[in-house]
Amino acid sequence: MTTEKLGIIAGEGKMPVYIAQQAAQKGVEVVVAGLKGNAREEDFRSVACVYKEMRLGQMGKGIAFFKEHGVTRLLMAGRVQHTSVFSNLMPDLRGAKFLASLKSMQTKHILSRVIEEFKKEGIEFVHSALYLEHFMPPKGVLSRRQPTEQEQKTIQYGFKIAKAIAALDIGLTCVVGENAVIAVEGMEGTDACIRRAAELYKKSAEKQNCVAVVKVARPNQDSRFDLPVIGKGTLQTLQQSGLKVLAFEAEKTLVLDLEEVVELADKNDICLMAV
Repeated sequence: MTTEKLGIIAGEGKMPVYIAQQAAQKGVEVVVAGLKGNAREEDFRSVACVYKEMRLGQMGKGIAFFKEHGVTRLLMAGRVQHTSVFSNLMPDLRGAKFLASLKSMQTKHILSRVIEEFKKEGIEFVHSALYLEHFMPPKGVLSRRQPTEQEQKTIQYGFKIAKAIAALDIGLTCVVGENAVIAVEGMEGTDACIRRAAELYKKSAEKQNCVAVVKVARPNQDSRFDLPVIGKGTLQTLQQSGLKVLAFEAEKTLVLDLEEVVELADKNDICLMAV
């Protein structure tokens, strides 16, 4: 009898760990390549899996590792610090050739090409939120606190802005106040974007009546990589920053620890809404 296997290229955070746990519960053997500076081996110790640390750019080593363990299904999960490109990038020969062949350094282009390279070796990428589909809420307000009419208009405006910056591969999150953009997400990530927006908002001479944090998927989002993700940390950052509205794209955003996220929203009088 052949054991079903799943390979994971793991970044930081709970997402790859949760996927590994769910897979193991279903009797799937998990093989993890943890990206140095992002994933932590100890997080996977509760799951009977093979784990190997690798650096960004070690494509040949990664392909060989997964082939050695008979992996034909693979996914990418977890956040990769963009600064890893500057500090932890150490390509092997295949990785160096791959990087030299890139026509664009945009995330979408790079990851699409990575998928093509692995496919040449008989390894297919699958949905990056495999086994976690129950954490992707449909349209609706999840919190007790409902958005005001003005907040709904602000969210609609923020949605358009977020979609525009996502299409340009800048980030997936923006913070808006009525019809003004306060901050957009760059390399710093969602939490830092929220904190920066809060500081700008506090210093503003004329504060907006309401502020909304909006997170979306890319237009024509490829489900195999870089899905938008929020979690308890996002809500804690929102609470610490004094912001009260968080909206995200319905059915395309992964809300890790969904029940606890909703509890945090209710505890802190935050409007949490899938749009």
